[in-house]
Amino acid sequence: MISKLSYFTVDSQHYWMHTSPLLVYLFHSIDLQPTTVVLKIEPQLCTLIVVLFQGKNGGLMSGEPLLIIPHNIMQSSTLLIINYVAWNLHEPQRGVYNFKDDLDVEAYIRLAGELGLWVILRPGPYICSEWDLGGLPSWLLRDPKMELRTTYKGFTDAVDTYFDVLLAKMVPLQYMKGGPIIAVQVENEYGSYAADSTYMPYIKQALLSRGIGELLLTSDNIDGLMKGNVDGVLATINLQKVKPIHINSLDSQQPHKPKMVMEFWTGWFDAWGDLHHVFNAEEMANVVMEILKKGMSINLYMFHGGTNFGFMNGALQSNMYMADITSYDYDAPLSEGGDYTTKYTLLRDIFSRYHGEGLPDMPGLYPKMNYDISTVYQYITLWEALKFTEEPFLSEDPINMENLPFNNGNGQSYGYTLYETVVTSGGTLHPNDKIRDRALVFIDEQFIGILKHNSIEMVVPDGKGKRKLRFLVENCGRVNYGKELNNQRKGIIGDILLNGTPLKDFKIYSLEMQSTFIERLRGAQWKQIPEKPIFPGFFRGILYIDGYPGDTYVKMQVIVFEEQEMEKKINFVDSPDLGMAIDVD
Repeated sequence: MISKLSYFTVDSQHYWMHTSPLLVYLFHSIDLQPTTVVLKIEPQLCTLIVVLFQGKNGGLMSGEPLLIIPHNIMQSSTLLIINYVAWNLHEPQRGVYNFKDDLDVEAYIRLAGELGLWVILRPGPYICSEWDLGGLPSWLLRDPKMELRTTYKGFTDAVDTYFDVLLAKMVPLQYMKGGPIIAVQVENEYGSYAADSTYMPYIKQALLSRGIGELLLTSDNIDGLMKGNVDGVLATINLQKVKPIHINSLDSQQPHKPKMVMEFWTGWFDAWGDLHHVFNAEEMANVVMEILKKGMSINLYMFHGGTNFGFMNGALQSNMYMADITSYDYDAPLSEGGDYTTKYTLLRDIFSRYHGEGLPDMPGLYPKMNYDISTVYQYITLWEALKFTEEPFLSEDPINMENLPFNNGNGQSYGYTLYETVVTSGGTLHPNDKIRDRALVFIDEQFIGILKHNSIEMVVPDGKGKRKLRFLVENCGRVNYGKELNNQRKGIIGDILLNGTPLKDFKIYSLEMQSTFIERLRGAQWKQIPEKPIFPGFFRGILYIDGYPGDTYVKMQVIVFEEQEMEKKINFVDSPDLGMAIDVD
């Protein structure tokens, strides 16, 4: 029996599995029974949620932060944690699992239970969430016939092996066994993909056969609602504005069942080159009130913004490819830095009125610091750094990064790949739409231009003798939503033509920016930086911090490369990769 559920303050201890402030409200006392219908929270993979319980006039309002909020910065008023589990974090190489330290999902869920929090688990295997390949590991793409999110045997074999490991850890944490997990989501927004009618029943059975016995849910937008449902599973909907079609669709699909907005989008994510998306605070509050007045449960996605640290951002591709930015602020009620916004204040007022009594005091904010400019004083060129990479791979033809023989035969997942060949003449270079996603092109060490997805041609200047033609190709992020998931191999994915002839005989270097590589660079012969560097390289400096460190932001200056923008920077503090910065016209 849960009676008069109260607020809890949560100090998140897990880097990837962050909790964030969830304002929670209970309309009436409720019995938590197997027939209870509850809804969500995740760790990137988190959100604001209202939960309805079958046969009771009860609901919860809560909010969702991101799987990418650093640990120890968030104190939360929370009742439910909706927890996405990112497969590509937990099985970075086939058969190699990581559930330690910041990826210890068991410890995270147990901590939630100790704090009196319920958990709704979203184990995937696909999670979307503007996360690289929707959380699927890139080594799946080594199979040239791979069909992601289908019952193709190469995919289901990998899912089965992963679920054997993951769910063995989750089953003992279910409510029926005394744990905090009260519901589990079956995949994620599959109705928008719908490539295989047997796939969702397979995922449902994969959960049940491994001991999942709590309430099962699906989550879809209006376009995918009809195709994403599964017999015996509660369907929920994702939206930003309530229309009659939303209510009617839920009623026609599952009459007399509670209605839940699993993801009420409080804002939106941004792509490089876009303006920052803003959803008016008053309009957002009005939609929340409308949902509540209709007796529906609601989960605010996102309640807390976050950050796509490292190379974990996703992308979209319809008419053109657009990578998501490092920031996942989302115009959420709590900003990326954890600050209160007008949306937060309005939601707090709404919840207070429904609660019928005062809410707890708002937690104090972590201090933000304005530090002196960090002086960049040493560098090593990219070409000098190549000696610290793994041995390059020699290949007659270019090979996409996933199929390179690195990382114990699992290929390269993220970062940069350098393709180097020898030419004896200049001419016209045709990328043939084989660059994924962006390449800096050099003759020897001279920068000559940039190739992207839609680049048509480039002039290679004439020169004497043999010269190295180099392509530094960046994986800007794999598509995480839509029909292009199977087409996310990165690097150079086919022939590049010079004067109509395919380039051959490549030396290929992996620059995945793993911590072991960054550590090896510490032993390099670093040099004093010239006044105006005009080369790609690694640069280091010192940030002086007096006293206890506080949160801060990094502002990057524009770097110009012979009148062409060399605008991509990757930031590291000690070892962690903070993410990317790009200067966009």
